Order: sequence, then C-alpha cells, then structure tokens
Amino acid sequence: MNAIRRLGIGLAALGRPAYINVGSAGELPPGRSVEAMREATWSVLDAAYAAGIRWVDAARSYGRAEEFLGGWLEARAPAGVHVSSKWGYAYVGDWKTDAEVHEVKEHSLDRFQAQYEETRSLLDGHLSVYQVHSLTEESPLFQDVPLQAALAQLTAEGVRVGFSTSGPRQSDTIRRAMELEVSGQRLFSTVQSTWNLLETSAEDALREAHGAGLHVLLKEVLANGRLAVRAPAEVRDLAAEHEVGPDAVAMAAALGRPWADTVLIGAVSPAQLQANLAVTDVRLGEGDLEELAGLSVPPERYWADRSALSWT
Repeated sequence: MNAIRRLGIGLAALGRPAYINVGSAGELPPGRSVEAMREATWSVLDAAYAAGIRWVDAARSYGRAEEFLGGWLEARAPAGVHVSSKWGYAYVGDWKTDAEVHEVKEHSLDRFQAQYEETRSLLDGHLSVYQVHSLTEESPLFQDVPLQAALAQLTAEGVRVGFSTSGPRQSDTIRRAMELEVSGQRLFSTVQSTWNLLETSAEDALREAHGAGLHVLLKEVLANGRLAVRAPAEVRDLAAEHEVGPDAVAMAAALGRPWADTVLIGAVSPAQLQANLAVTDVRLGEGDLEELAGLSVPPERYWADRSALSWT
C-alpha cells in the first residue's frame, strides 16, 4: 500500500490547549484560544488531506477535537475519510494549560452511552471506528457483560468497535481483549497501541492482532515528541544520512512494520506535518533497522519517563 495511505492524523494535541508533546509549544498558536486552536486544526487537516492522508483519530477527552473535526468535515465534505474516535476519558481541563487534572477515566456503561451520543452529535455520519480509550487488564469492561453487549451493537450501526492501550502491559491487554466475544463473535476489530523505537514491547501482540484480522493503528510513534527533538545519536545520524529530520526516521521505522495498518501523526502545524511527511522518502535497510532496534528500553522505564512529562 502507498505509504501516505498508511498514515493518519491524531488530534490529541490540537483539540485542547495543553498536552504532553515535547517540541510542540512553539508550533501552536499564541494564547491557544478556542478559535485559534480550531483554525490550527483545520489547517493541519487541510494539509493532511491535500497530501493524501485519509484517516483522522480523535477522542472525547481531546477537548474540542471532535467539534473541530466535525466542523471541518461539514465545511469541506472530503471524500474517503475514515474517522476513529474514543470514549472512556472525559476532558475536565476547562481549557486551562495549568489545570490540575486534564482528563478523568471511567469505563462504564453509563459513560459509554453518554459519550457515544456526544460523539454522534458531532461526527454523525462520519464515524468509522469507536474505541475504548486506554483499555488495561484492570478495566471493569472485561467483567461488564451489559457494556460488552452495548459495544457490540455498534457493529449493527456500521461502526467498528476497537480499543486503545497504554502502559507497560499493553501486550497482555491486547491478547485478553482479542478473546472477548459477544454472541460468538469477536468484539473488537481494531486496536490502537503505543509503538516507537523506545517502546516496542507490544510488537508481538500487535503482529498477532494483525494476523487475526484486526486493523492495527500505531500511536505515539515519536514518543510524544522525544524522538523528534531529543532523538538518540543513532536516529540523528540516520536522519543526516537521509537528509531528513529525526522524526522522519522514527516514523519510517514504524511504517517498516508490515503489521501496522495505520501510523498516526501528531503534527500540530502544517510545517510540522510537512517535516513528518518526509518519511515517504526514507527507506531504511536491514542494517539500519537492526541498529535502531537497540534503542528499545524496558516498558516500565519508558512509561515512567512518559508519566514524568509535563502538560504544556
């Protein structure tokens, strides 16, 4: 498949005034008002669509991301766009960059029903995939039969049911979620997980998911910006060799995984997107990939480092 068609745009850092992406502060609008962030979102979506990207990923907890996206879809009426969103977290940051708490998680039937109605009101007719946000093995969803049945109903409405994962035990969550069935049918048909050069622990489980027919989406392929602005020497050297930025090398490694169906980009400006899209000119050899494989760290360390990042 054409590399550009395997890319998607994630709106985590565009739908609200603060996120944990390193290196995005200077690319976001001064003041980060609602209108300025809406304009920034539309600019990125316009540039992505013009480049050939046809997947956009949002979530209820991404502030006004669904609202911004819904407005863009209505105004532009773009053809062939796949929209995925998520439920389970609620945005509580009140549009403040220094909010004490930005989002609150709850995997319950009530939360699903309320957020699905909110999502439908903003993305009606465009939603392709609805995902459980940051599913973990501890989630009550695994024991909540009525919630599982309600999720399964989405399939009858033409919406695929998926889940995203976070944390050091992504592999265990993926494998357990793949076993969930409702009326003899597998509940989930998509999975979105963190994979990047520093955090590769879910790779085998994601390969299994792809082999079982699930659509695999990769998120945080730049490690929340760390692989773009704080890249290890190995990444910087390869970037210089290919005459691209470190971000393009990190993304090329993700696209080099044949089991990855969609690789999400978290660009917050057309300029940042353009730099990311240089990935389409990068071809990493086996020797390059072997060298980059040595950058992986234990998942517990990776997620501890991620948790220490500030919302800015």
